[in-house]
Amino acid sequence: MITTTTKKLTLEKFLELPETKPASEFVDGKIEQKPMPQGENSRIQIKLCTAINQVTESAKMAYAFPELRCTFGGRSIVPDVVVFEWEKIPRTEKGRIANRFQTYPDWSIEILSPQQSYLKVLDNLLFCSQEGTKLGWLIHPEEEFILVVFPEQKIKLFKDNDLLPVLNNIDLQLTVQDIFDWLCF
Repeated sequence: MITTTTKKLTLEKFLELPETKPASEFVDGKIEQKPMPQGENSRIQIKLCTAINQVTESAKMAYAFPELRCTFGGRSIVPDVVVFEWEKIPRTEKGRIANRFQTYPDWSIEILSPQQSYLKVLDNLLFCSQEGTKLGWLIHPEEEFILVVFPEQKIKLFKDNDLLPVLNNIDLQLTVQDIFDWLCF
């Protein structure tokens, strides 16, 4: 992860900068570029978005977005997957989806990359929880576990055939093993 420290950089100034690939985040006055997603990260990301949206989109319950910038609480972050409950998805006056999401997600999912700092990713999930996010997942492909952040920053470790918690009213049953089985072709 590349970190750039710039004195007097504000969130507003950061948001005026051109987007980077991979995405950069603004955390505690610093610009931090995320590592480029690799195979495991990409596979889990697309499979999760697809699994969630197959259950939620037609019922207009929620929608999962890959790598969507969310700006709130003085930070601008780009989790690997965010899920917004349907009524909370920002819209334009015409009813279209907004380009800027200036609120916290209802569910934030991070997939740890080999070069990523575990502590920085967990810090983002805890920050989301503090700001109102209902559920956070930190998926650790190398160790094959998922750390779940609940409201009030309660944390629980899930592994093997543990059934993973999802947002209320979403009829999706996934185990930790289901997630990591997606990595096998």
